Amino acid sequence: MSGITLVLVTTALVVVFALLAATAAGKLARLDGATYPTALTRAAAAFAAVFTLAAALIGTLAQLHI
Repeated sequence: MSGITLVLVTTALVVVFALLAATAAGKLARLDGATYPTALTRAAAAFAAVFTLAAALIGTLAQLHI
């Protein structure tokens, strides 16, 4: 697998996991009785958190040359 293909596949997987986490966070917020704007804010925070975690992990692995 070439380098660009690996980057694209990894990016796609991160986006899918981030969307799943955001969807779950939004649904759980609504089940807890939050309003739609609050649930959307929590979903956006979860999406951003997954992206931040992925960026930190990729940065660390790049420094280790794995």
